Amino acid sequence: MSAMKVIVIGKGGREHAIVRALKESSSAPEVYAWPGSDAIGQLAQRVEGISAVPELLNFIQKEEIHLCVAGEESYLMQGLADACEASGIACWGPKRQGALLEGSKEFAKEFMDRHGVPTGTYDSVSDAQAARDAISSYPCVLKFDGLAAGKGVAVCPDEATAEAFLKEVFDDERFGSGKLLVEEYLEGPEVSIFAMVADGDYQILCPARDYKRLGDGDEGPNTGGMGAVASPQLLEPALLQRIEEEIVRPTVSGLEKDGNRYRGFLYFGLMLTDDGPKVIEYNCRFGDPECQAVMPLIEGDLAGYLLKAASGVLDRTYFSFQDLWSVCLVLASAGYPASSRNGDVIRGLEEVQGARVYHAGTRQNAEGQFETAGGRVLAVVAQGATREEAVANAYAEGTKVDFDGAQRRSDIGVRNFT
Repeated sequence: MSAMKVIVIGKGGREHAIVRALKESSSAPEVYAWPGSDAIGQLAQRVEGISAVPELLNFIQKEEIHLCVAGEESYLMQGLADACEASGIACWGPKRQGALLEGSKEFAKEFMDRHGVPTGTYDSVSDAQAARDAISSYPCVLKFDGLAAGKGVAVCPDEATAEAFLKEVFDDERFGSGKLLVEEYLEGPEVSIFAMVADGDYQILCPARDYKRLGDGDEGPNTGGMGAVASPQLLEPALLQRIEEEIVRPTVSGLEKDGNRYRGFLYFGLMLTDDGPKVIEYNCRFGDPECQAVMPLIEGDLAGYLLKAASGVLDRTYFSFQDLWSVCLVLASAGYPASSRNGDVIRGLEEVQGARVYHAGTRQNAEGQFETAGGRVLAVVAQGATREEAVANAYAEGTKVDFDGAQRRSDIGVRNFT
């Protein structure tokens, strides 16, 4: 066929990383993006003048695009993959029933209970008083049942913290209307496992670890992620095998047993407890910012792989991972995560060498300068033969980039390793 055409759905740093990895595929595909961003538009052709999925599908068919890659979870919950299938369009991303693993925390917990996947205990409640009654001790974890852009979770060390979050959920309805899960607090280092899943088959990718708290030492409020580290060397082979046998395989076989056909990325957020690895959450797309750390390690033809995988076949000959370490540093805007200040000009982008910059919340102003336009603004990502080398490279390049009010951590790739 003529050059492969692929479209990536989304606009954030994760999608920027996926677009670049597809552009660097050996099959040299033509890459489109919707809605994309100004930065993504420097790599891919942005689809403009379209505001809804039905119009998007018409565009895909008209342009004879071969593959749709779902980046953002919200479109999956809207039924993007279902609509693609109905229109005869290949899509990498689960249908809405599969996306409920992320879209409903209660659905995910019930799924794990049903299929024997280790996770923390929980109660599902519909009002603040029921939540208070369900909290038996502190610390505890409160999770809004639906999608909340990574902000619907509170680790509550005391009653005051819990009450503040209950007000956000039930009084202010910050995340919309919905249930709340009161979960057991799990302790231990976290790790992110990613898998390609297609019709009961799976391929585990390079593991990663993200840093969700705003401040050094895992202090401060929860965020969507302030950085990440990834490497094939991140986990001991015996631990990775245990995770596969106790968590990944039962999850994938559970989807098959439930008749829930799944084709797409599947993320396992895990806590490595004293009792073994346990699932904190599933995501039905690549994690952010872990994706930004993992994607630069890929060598081969990711685009060709995903096109074949969207038909239900995982061909492991298409790509491999470099045996390196990759460190991702996130720069967040002033006020984040409670708010975000827009319009601060970003300095030093042109000085970065030997590292990648992925834009999450930026835009170009009238003078063509990039400025802040979101909470997590961008990520600087660098690699090294050792973790220490990757950390040094990432911080050497990351300090070249700045803007007024920038927030960043200084212990990414160090915390939870020493």
